[in-house]
Amino acid sequence: MELVIRQATVSDLDPLVTLFDGYRQFYRQASEPDRIRKFLLDRFEHNQSVIFLALKDSAAVGFPRLYPSFSSGALARIFILNELFVDPGARLMGAGSALLQAAAEYGRRFGALRLVLSTEATNRPAQALYEKLGWKRSTEFCTYQITL
Repeated sequence: MELVIRQATVSDLDPLVTLFDGYRQFYRQASEPDRIRKFLLDRFEHNQSVIFLALKDSAAVGFPRLYPSFSSGALARIFILNELFVDPGARLMGAGSALLQAAAEYGRRFGALRLVLSTEATNRPAQALYEKLGWKRSTEFCTYQITL
């Protein structure tokens, strides 16, 4: 079984919709393939994010998405890793690690200072993977949000 990681293009929309739907359902959101397709297509058309795709024997099994941003304090580019998902049937085969490494390499190529991400406090498997790959949990900042 060969694992291939590559940057996704708009031609990957169909498998990305399926994976993104799985990601959203993991976070207890309704299945909405039509809305997902429009959302993803808008991001591609406006060049607003970068998605990598993990392919196992040519089947799409996972993705991370990076959004470009900047750190005003450091006066530097950063990337927000907003989603990471691996299909449950393909977990523990190295796809998550490979996708995170591809995202980090992409950030390095563009001179980013860092990648940042957040996950649910209860998502222990993801946290273990991040820490295994050298990601550090922030102890300096608290994250707040307001629903609009």
